[in-house]
Amino acid sequence: MSAMRNPAILSATSGSTPPTPSERARAPLRAEPSLFDACQIGVVLRTVVFVEVVVAIAALFVISTPGEWLVQTATVTGGALPATLLWLVTACGLKKQLRRLPRQWQYAAGAVLGALASLYGCGLLRLTGVLANAPWLASGLAGALFAGLVMTAMALRARGQTPAATTARLEELQSRIRPHFLFNTLNSAIALVREEPAKAETMLEDLAELFRQALADPGESGTLADEIALAERYLAIEQVRFGDRLRIRWDLDAAASNARLPPLLLQPLVENAIKHGVEPSPEGAKLRIRTERRGSMVVIEVVNSLPPLRWADEPLPRGHGIALANVRDRLRLLHDMQMQFSAGMDQKNYRVRIAIPAESS
Repeated sequence: MSAMRNPAILSATSGSTPPTPSERARAPLRAEPSLFDACQIGVVLRTVVFVEVVVAIAALFVISTPGEWLVQTATVTGGALPATLLWLVTACGLKKQLRRLPRQWQYAAGAVLGALASLYGCGLLRLTGVLANAPWLASGLAGALFAGLVMTAMALRARGQTPAATTARLEELQSRIRPHFLFNTLNSAIALVREEPAKAETMLEDLAELFRQALADPGESGTLADEIALAERYLAIEQVRFGDRLRIRWDLDAAASNARLPPLLLQPLVENAIKHGVEPSPEGAKLRIRTERRGSMVVIEVVNSLPPLRWADEPLPRGHGIALANVRDRLRLLHDMQMQFSAGMDQKNYRVRIAIPAESS
């Protein structure tokens, strides 16, 4: 009980209420996957590599020596590469307008842009004298075909976010409402009801908000500020449980607040820090959450101290890394090759470090 008399609560009362079933029924459906998500570096690199591989393989049909193959590949690349980059830049610049079209018209528009870009590349080779007779029809059809394949690949990748995000969210939800966490939270609230009813009320409000967020329909992404607010509520509850054993340090950069994250992403990282840092240690542990904007990137770190093995009768249990794998996979789905993720021992601490774009593409 002594640890509960002076808890450091970091919380705010939520004024929002969960939507009713009828409101959820009237909510708009999730938008279909985009065919023109060509603004990401990963998409650009994969598309360029794909086109170059096809060009290199196609050149094998018309050559007889390695030297001729290199010359032929370089020649076709002189037109294929500018055409590919032109299509990607155009698709990125017009993606908002093209997304308003019906799905079949999006494919048609993309194919037309692909044909025009390919004709541009063919024209470059003709104007520079590389080609004596430009294959206009073949170039246009090839450009439309490549555009269709790239759009299909982007749509399949975007569609893959839904089941992956849902699976990760369900596993995080199961972790978040672990029976012992709920039991301990309610026990702590009961202990506070008579002596510190205001703190008990705040604690139950924090618990209710955690459940509301966990059960809400997930969007594609939220802000880092939202994730920090949810982590504060969770840690407010754990602060009541552990008292002085849980020592939290917040180093937050306001300039990083608008970075986009998948919903409910920071929560499992904070839970892991509590589970493996504070719970096994009679003396508790330090937890540090840091955010910083560095140019065009935002860095997020969750660092917790680890208990010495001498405090345990047997080696301390280690996790299976499921939560960390989910975090990494969901970040990759949202930010692709623009994100960085690392986790591991750093002297006597365990550090999770995330770097994501400061502005969404």
